[in-house]
Amino acid sequence: MAVYTDVTDEALERFLAPYDLGAVLAFKGIAEGVSNTNYFLQTARDRFILTLYEARAPREDLPFFLGLMEHLARAGVTCPQPVRARDGQALGEIAGRPAALVTFLEGISIRRPTASHCAAAGESLASLHEAGRDFPGRRANPFSVGGWRPLFEAAAGRADAVAPGLSARTEAAIRALEREWPLGLPEGTIHADLFPDNVLFVQKRLSGLIDFYFACTDGLAFDLAVCLNAWCFEPDGAFNVTKGRALIEGYQRIRPLAPEEVEALPILCRGAALRFMLTRIVDWLDVPPGALVKPHDPLEYDRKLAFHAGVPHAASYGLAR
Repeated sequence: MAVYTDVTDEALERFLAPYDLGAVLAFKGIAEGVSNTNYFLQTARDRFILTLYEARAPREDLPFFLGLMEHLARAGVTCPQPVRARDGQALGEIAGRPAALVTFLEGISIRRPTASHCAAAGESLASLHEAGRDFPGRRANPFSVGGWRPLFEAAAGRADAVAPGLSARTEAAIRALEREWPLGLPEGTIHADLFPDNVLFVQKRLSGLIDFYFACTDGLAFDLAVCLNAWCFEPDGAFNVTKGRALIEGYQRIRPLAPEEVEALPILCRGAALRFMLTRIVDWLDVPPGALVKPHDPLEYDRKLAFHAGVPHAASYGLAR
């Protein structure tokens, strides 16, 4: 989440006119995140999140995201629900951006997850995968192997402005993964961005999953690889195998991994690290002036990519052989 686009009081009033939400009691920007513009909204009826979809969320994909959240909720996954206007529409426009209101979920994200948090996240990820089995929508993952080279080219050779040598390391990683990327793994609907700031807890209980705007159709184990990158490294850059084991065991309590997914996990983890390093490079170099957003450090994922390159087997992540 972030704030790229300012919303005036008049624009908000026009946007809310088709809804039955009562008087506005509070409205403020949410600075966390990097992709869309988000505001917290409290009205006389309830609390909501207003999301303005920026360039990385194409308008044609928005029905997929909103429909997925409704589908998952019907299947028992706790996630935000689109709020429909009186005419039944869930998607509107404000400040020149497509926009939607979704329900507000109770809970906080955990900055320093423990092994128990990782286990809960793994279990919820697998539950999402199971719930998405019969979701009819499909959306190609724009940030999978076919999208990495265009992302790198979008940085226009400026990666070395982030750190000397980063451009050559990135080019080498893309070439290697283009050769080695596994095909034919089990596919389905994935979250694709289930970082700790997109998982809410009330005390020790996982209370919900948020931010489905990178969701797509891709390898299920790739989603697990994203989580291993996001949840299981310590601030000093060391991989915490106890957290990795907890996350994988939590996942497999709901959906056991296939043998080919286990074999591919180190490559998938490299791919997940490269994907986030690339988008962070682009975001680092292209933050709009005046935007209320703090870009994430690309070098965090440069270091994670180097770690995964030395992993010979999924056992290094805590998976029992």
